[in-house]
Amino acid sequence: MKHFLYKSYSAFYSSSCRRKRRFTSAGSLVLLTIFITAILGIDTGQSLIYQIFSFLLPLLILAMIFSLSFRIQFTIDRKLPRFATVGEQLAYDIRIRNMTGRKQKGLFCYENPEDPRPSFQTFIQAREPGEEKRNIWDRKVLFHRWMWLIERNTRVRIKEFPVPELLPNAEGNVSIQTTPRRRGYLRLTGITITRPEPLGLCKSFHVIPNRQKILVLPKRYKIPDILLEGTRKYHSGGISMASSVGDSNEFLSLRQYRPGDPMKQIHWKSWAKTNELIIREHQDEFFVRHALILDTFQKELYSDVFEEAVSIAASMVCTLQTRESLLDLMFVNTEAYCFSSGRGMVQTGKMLEILSCVQTCSDKDIGSLLSLVKQSAGLLSGCICILLSWDQERKNFIQNLLSHGLPLVVIVITKNDPDSIQHDPGPMKNMIHGFHAVQVGNIEKGLASL
Repeated sequence: MKHFLYKSYSAFYSSSCRRKRRFTSAGSLVLLTIFITAILGIDTGQSLIYQIFSFLLPLLILAMIFSLSFRIQFTIDRKLPRFATVGEQLAYDIRIRNMTGRKQKGLFCYENPEDPRPSFQTFIQAREPGEEKRNIWDRKVLFHRWMWLIERNTRVRIKEFPVPELLPNAEGNVSIQTTPRRRGYLRLTGITITRPEPLGLCKSFHVIPNRQKILVLPKRYKIPDILLEGTRKYHSGGISMASSVGDSNEFLSLRQYRPGDPMKQIHWKSWAKTNELIIREHQDEFFVRHALILDTFQKELYSDVFEEAVSIAASMVCTLQTRESLLDLMFVNTEAYCFSSGRGMVQTGKMLEILSCVQTCSDKDIGSLLSLVKQSAGLLSGCICILLSWDQERKNFIQNLLSHGLPLVVIVITKNDPDSIQHDPGPMKNMIHGFHAVQVGNIEKGLASL
């Protein structure tokens, strides 16, 4: 039954897209009128409405014949930026070159984004928010789930844009403006060039394949500067890891070589002058290192709470000053990940790219994240934790971090009233100034209290 529903919805969506591409608004109205008059005018003896059908049907057929005569040869070149951002305007140019010997005018073009239809596996496994509250018929036919998935997978809506008049073997630019709706990769498969036929009912179209993609970064919020507590920690072997962060390159003195000293510490100029091995000594590597912990553990494939959590993490990455410190982004997806940013290491842009593609984790629990944090606990000066809920499991997670003496800032995202969570700080009751609950739809206001 589910296979039948999936194939039916997929075929219906495909035919709907073809109809919208083939017919203009007037043509769609004529097509609907033909369908209605065909039903109402079956009995020609009782009604004259069949005459409308007899007039419109040949007109539409003639328009379709006209639309089949469209023959062009174009080349296109997109000028995409490297990144876009959810909720912010994306603007770029398409250069179209007319390779024919005739002047082309009255043309329109639109982008062909990747097909938003979900896979059968996703269709079966995904759950529409609030689906359990629908009646039994809606839960069986899964139509609302299908429409929700189509909406979720539609990363951008790009309308038609007019193409300037193109002389033979000449080129023109089309400026595209749109607003990305989802983070991750926006994949474009090609350009469709259209032209209405003389009757204005059908559109001739020509598809030019051109596959490109652009990475859409998460939405970011304006948040105040966060003064994270914590002291500088010693990092053994931190010269290569810190890469000039903290005091790792501070010269201390010269001394004679001792067995076991690394060769890279030899001071070659002194060796040349004295003909003895001389070693450079440096100060120990002390610097500040904070962890940004992102909770990815939920059963649903998609949720507004998780998307807001990713946006808050992206905002933190952009706001926290890492010139003289390190920031570790920690989360669990198919496995546990830890990415570090700061001077000489991964920069902010790369961290945003990582957050653009992070997904939820449904087959593990927050204990797998705790083991990752414990490995670095002795090196951390403090942590920022972004949590999807405030249940007992997450309270125990925070209690474990506090047992290592780490200063914490905890942010809990909720769809409900945040006051109920704010009044239940659990293990954060002695650090209430670092505990914050923010509500979906009112995130920026909630972050203003940090």
